Amino acid sequence: VQLVESGGGLVQPGGSLRLSCAASGFTFSSYAMTWYRQPPGKERELVATISSTGLNTNYADSVKGRFIISRDNAKNTVFLQMNSLKPEDTAVYYCNVKVSLLRSYWGQGTQVTVSS
Repeated sequence: VQLVESGGGLVQPGGSLRLSCAASGFTFSSYAMTWYRQPPGKERELVATISSTGLNTNYADSVKGRFIISRDNAKNTVFLQMNSLKPEDTAVYYCNVKVSLLRSYWGQGTQVTVSS
């Protein structure tokens, strides 16, 4: 299993970024996908989850109304559209898939920095 995030960078407050996570090594369309983030000096936290079909999504309260998770099962890719970014969104963002009760996989992460 391989998960490769991209799309991070430096953005000003109020700006937007779109993260991508390219997946391989498993049947992508069969699994829910999740974005997590880890702010500097803090614990990793869940940001958003999308079901295998893309019909159901869930968000952390801190990003509701600003972030949108989506997926393209034909391209084995999950996205995170981040709008109205705030300095507190600064973090390393990770893509995750849980393939069984005891097994989940992580990407290497992509840095998002929101600063003027």
